[in-house]
Amino acid sequence: MSIRHSLLALLQDQPRYGYQLRVEFENRTGATWPLNIGQVYTTLDRLERDALVAKEGDDGEGHVVYNITPAGKAEVRNWFAAPVERNNPPRNELAIKLALAVTLPGVDVQAIIQAQRVASIRALQDYTKARRDTAANQRAADTAWLLVLDSLIFQTEAEVRWLDLCEARMVQQAQAAATGAPRKTPNGATEDAPLNADSRR
Repeated sequence: MSIRHSLLALLQDQPRYGYQLRVEFENRTGATWPLNIGQVYTTLDRLERDALVAKEGDDGEGHVVYNITPAGKAEVRNWFAAPVERNNPPRNELAIKLALAVTLPGVDVQAIIQAQRVASIRALQDYTKARRDTAANQRAADTAWLLVLDSLIFQTEAEVRWLDLCEARMVQQAQAAATGAPRKTPNGATEDAPLNADSRR
């Protein structure tokens, strides 16, 4: 998540001080990604260093107000215009956990999958309820929050489907190991022998 560009985008709307930026960011994203105020000011310092924002006095109560510079506006335009790069996918703790679990002896992979499925379905229910409640009383300011909720719902649905696939593969692998038969893909082709802790060593 680009805090740098998010803060620039909010400053493009109007000059603000650090705490206002934090509150505005969380209001517009439903507080899904809470910001540490220290992180906000650290980012503002770097943006000022890079001449993308400039201090604009204070608000009369001791809060330093920042404004975006022309270079900052250009940076925001480029950010909105460019797609989010997928060359370096974000770290997925669940995928890393399962990848390690299937390669280590003595780890109950099925239990990990089941525990995660329960948590994911609970989260999906919470997101769906929040979306239903927000949509029922929707205000103009809720549009951004509904977009975030839709994203979370789709991501969680995909995660549950992926867990189902992982579980099916684990069952298939166990059956193949029990019978000594090669595994079959969903279209009937034979897969290579499964990698397990023993075969990887």
